[in-house]
Amino acid sequence: MSSVTQTEPVRTKLAPDAQRWVDICALDELPFDAGVAALLNEGTPNQWQIALFRIEDSTEIYAVANLDPFSRANVLGRGILCHIQGEPAVASPVLKQHFSLRDGRCFEDDAVRIATYAARVSDGRVLVAAAAGES
Repeated sequence: MSSVTQTEPVRTKLAPDAQRWVDICALDELPFDAGVAALLNEGTPNQWQIALFRIEDSTEIYAVANLDPFSRANVLGRGILCHIQGEPAVASPVLKQHFSLRDGRCFEDDAVRIATYAARVSDGRVLVAAAAGES
C-alpha cells in the first residue's frame, strides 16, 4: 500500500539548497486525477500545506496551496479535478469555487487566487520548488 494517501498529508522539510526543491514522494505514489496534500517545513512556525495533482494523459505535475481562501480550510487536495476554459482546475470541496492549477486564479472571483509552485519529476521523484514561509 502506498504511503501517500488522499487523507493524510505527506510530511517533509525543505531542502537546504538554494532552489529549495522539496522531495515530496515517488511519482508512482501520486494517483492520477486526484489530489494529495503535503506538509512543508513541518515543526517550524513556517509550516504550510500544498496540494499536488497528476492528471491522466498529461506529463505535468501541478502544485498549489492546499488552503481554500473562501472556507479557510486546508482542503483543495480533496477537490474535484476538471477543465475550465481548456485548462486544468480544481473545485474546492467546501464551497465549490474553481481554481486554475496553472496560475491559481479563481474562475468565480478575479480578485482571489491561490499560490502555485513549480513542480518537476527527477529520478522518479516528485519535487516542488517552495521558499521557506510561503503559504
